[in-house]
Amino acid sequence: MLIVGLGNPGSEYTDNRHNVGFMAVDTIIRRYGFSAPSTKFKGEFFQGEIDGLKIYAIKPMTYMNKSGISVSEIAKFYKIPLEDIYVFYDELDIPVGKIKVKTGGGAGGHNGIKSLDSLLGKDYHRIRIGIDHPGDKKKVHSYVLGNFKPKEREEIDILLEHIAQNISILLEKSGAEFTTKMALDLVPKKDKRAKDLSSSEKRIETTPSKEPVKNKPRNALSAALGALFNKGE
Repeated sequence: MLIVGLGNPGSEYTDNRHNVGFMAVDTIIRRYGFSAPSTKFKGEFFQGEIDGLKIYAIKPMTYMNKSGISVSEIAKFYKIPLEDIYVFYDELDIPVGKIKVKTGGGAGGHNGIKSLDSLLGKDYHRIRIGIDHPGDKKKVHSYVLGNFKPKEREEIDILLEHIAQNISILLEKSGAEFTTKMALDLVPKKDKRAKDLSSSEKRIETTPSKEPVKNKPRNALSAALGALFNKGE
């Protein structure tokens, strides 16, 4: 299996929004103790295992709009089918800290994906990491090549850690289960407490009282006997 992170090489791009794919790969290889990088296939190449699965990882060093050159070389060399390729990249139309997964589809204007589609085909897995939109098409270029704001980076780092933690679900070809697990993990703690409390309140409201009613006469005879007994007290 092959994990790909899209981005641009060079220290000046390291923290750019456009490099969140690189960040995702870095988080995964760090968590699972992949090999040190080697310079192969026109990129930084890593090898490792995730839950017993042999995994290759690549960060193309060809610049974003030629990412397909690097990825197609490694896929051809190791004979990796499209269904075993997972590509992480930035998505303008998803809010920061959110994620969506799909297989195949269009490039959505992303130059790195356009390059992969043209050289690989389209039916690989696309893990789109939200970076939000600046609101003006004219600002897109400078926006994606700009760095995350501190609060945004905090959200991204949390997201990337959860991606790495749950990636074995994704690699089992269950994108829906992966995104569901991610959504549950990323619910803020205060929201989880509120949901738990709400559920508890509903259970309390709908649970009938089991407290016995004391001294309730079942018929006229028992009522009379009760009155006679109480009179003698």
